[in-house]
Amino acid sequence: MAGGYIGRKLLQAMATILAIVILNFVLFRAMPGSPERVLLRNPNISAAAKAEIRAQWGLDEPLPVQLVSYLGATAQGDLGYSFKYRGQPVLDVLGSRFWPTVILFGLGQLIAVVVGIALGAYSGWKRGGVADYVGNGISLIFYSAPYFIIGMVLLVVFASMLGWFPTAGMSSLGVRHATLADELIDFGRHLFLPLTAVAIGLIGQYSILMRASIVETLGDDYVTTARAKGLRDGYVLRAHALPNAILPTASLVAINIGYVVAGAITVEVVFNWPGLGTLTVEALSARDFPVLQGIFLLLSVAVVLANLVADLIYGVLDPRVRA
Repeated sequence: MAGGYIGRKLLQAMATILAIVILNFVLFRAMPGSPERVLLRNPNISAAAKAEIRAQWGLDEPLPVQLVSYLGATAQGDLGYSFKYRGQPVLDVLGSRFWPTVILFGLGQLIAVVVGIALGAYSGWKRGGVADYVGNGISLIFYSAPYFIIGMVLLVVFASMLGWFPTAGMSSLGVRHATLADELIDFGRHLFLPLTAVAIGLIGQYSILMRASIVETLGDDYVTTARAKGLRDGYVLRAHALPNAILPTASLVAINIGYVVAGAITVEVVFNWPGLGTLTVEALSARDFPVLQGIFLLLSVAVVLANLVADLIYGVLDPRVRA
């Protein structure tokens, strides 16, 4: 891959991240509410106490000075301290909720990519047949259903009515497992329903996009030639049509990685999964601005990096975009 192409994309990503950091600073300082009131949790604080808190947190400095301090601290990985979880750095608070979200949405993405690409490719290859109508219909239903609707249906049917799976959390409270295997089984039972909700919510869009890409390749010369040679349909699909049709889907996968928190909020709240989604709701309720800033920054940078990965993937799969 050409070095100039990579350099341009890296510079664009760095400039975008810098703009996001500045927006992150301005956005939360433009919100209504007084940080010192949140810190003291007392609506009747004295002027002296308010001044002391403002000085302690650097809120008495002019905004340009605060911005420079904020940029320097962010560059060093210092996102401040949480209001709600007093004394804890924001990075520690985010870190404690980061991996549950990564596990949930990482596995959900993996399942959705495999199933969605397979379903979409087969539906597109059998365009106009029963498999196409059934596969495309299922994909449209999955695509149109919000995460929280899917989660609530799964929760009511398989947790409340049938009692097959737990209703909330990541593990059973107050239960001490004798072995690691028992602990993993308990974790898997708690993970199954939210993971299914995430996978179902993502399968539809991958399948629909993959089907459209496969349909476009059906009339291409290389597919027609491969079929004229007498090659089996399955081989033509895997070796000729799929590699050329997968480009838009590969980009969508990379971009979707950056939107985990947006989906995590609804799924994690429904299943009370202790990840970044539930942390966002808790921080909003407590007006924990440093944590909200950290989540906003994490989400935004993830989207930028995911778009960078998508551009680099495009450059590898299609050399024409590097020109």
